[in-house]
Amino acid sequence: MTELISVAEAQARIAAHMPSFGSETVPLAEAAGRILRQPLHAEHDHPPFDRVMMDGIAVRWQAPLPRAFALAGTQLAGMAVQSLQPGDVCLEVTTGAMVPLGCDCVIPVEQTRRDGNRYLLADDYQPLQGQFIHARGSDCVAGALLLESGTRIGAPEMALLAANGVARVTVGAMPSIAIVSTGDELVAVDAPLGEGQIRRSNDVAMAAALRLHGFDRVVLKHVADDAAMTRDMLADLLESHDVLILSGGVSMGQRDYVPAALDALGVQRVFHRIAQKPGKPMWFGVGARRQAVFALPGNPVSALVCAVRYVRPALLASMGKAVEPGEVVCLDAPADTHPTLTCFVPVHVQTDPSGRLLAHPVPSRTSGDFSSLPCTHGVVELSPDASQAHAGTVASLYRW
Repeated sequence: MTELISVAEAQARIAAHMPSFGSETVPLAEAAGRILRQPLHAEHDHPPFDRVMMDGIAVRWQAPLPRAFALAGTQLAGMAVQSLQPGDVCLEVTTGAMVPLGCDCVIPVEQTRRDGNRYLLADDYQPLQGQFIHARGSDCVAGALLLESGTRIGAPEMALLAANGVARVTVGAMPSIAIVSTGDELVAVDAPLGEGQIRRSNDVAMAAALRLHGFDRVVLKHVADDAAMTRDMLADLLESHDVLILSGGVSMGQRDYVPAALDALGVQRVFHRIAQKPGKPMWFGVGARRQAVFALPGNPVSALVCAVRYVRPALLASMGKAVEPGEVVCLDAPADTHPTLTCFVPVHVQTDPSGRLLAHPVPSRTSGDFSSLPCTHGVVELSPDASQAHAGTVASLYRW
């Protein structure tokens, strides 16, 4: 029987053998959710000019400051910079406008009163020199590093890319992924159930776990428990896809044909079987053209646990995503452990009044029981232990 390896060793071996999927350049509008594969440096000072922060009037500060100012003009956002002449005069300004030359104080409109062609300051209001002026370059200067390669592009990153004139973005190339369910008992979701049959759900769940993180080049396939059919389908998929994710047919049963089929097709086995529960039979290997092949158990909970613990992180890393600290939670109740196996336990997560992220165990009855998973947010990883993991145990969380 194949030696069991630890969860940490499985993760390390996957990382050491995963291919790089390279990069591609896409229009900015298509970059949201992708992995940035270029650094972003500031195109210019931000802001690029001294910027008005409030609607009101711009004045030349002095001590003592006059209580009334004659209106000398207007400085609107987007308008070329105006100049303020010496004297007790002001310019009307709007938020986002350039600070007029000669001005070093902006007074909010609510602290003034218009009196014909003059602005009067509110009683007892004392403006400060430099107030409500967003100084040029105070956010960052030209050439400053704003985003590192490996950053996932969300809304703030999209804003920075746009503000710095990046109309086309270099991002991690999206791999082509085939998810294959194996088993005679499986039928399509819209098919009637015959005796001894169940509908396919593992492939749908794993595809969702990937698509929710931006993987959109995913196809779903099914193959019966037949050695020749399994080998032929895998041969075709290895020719046309960067990643294969299989569900079922990977254990030691007499009709588990996947490992033998992969071996016959020249896929190098990196490991088979992890010291964990559920998901022990997981298999990982690399094809002749550096295709990544993940063969997961057929039980629904096992398959989904392996997908979120190993497959999804590995794919994101191969697209160039930077390594980030994992999410940790605190158990709010005891959870069963195993003396020699790492346990993955489904949990419901919430924040307590003090701000701690708490995880409440919602263990599945078996690795085939996925009916309670919608009540959970992911799984926690619990190290081998002859007793229980007590309430208060800190554990890594892997979200669905």
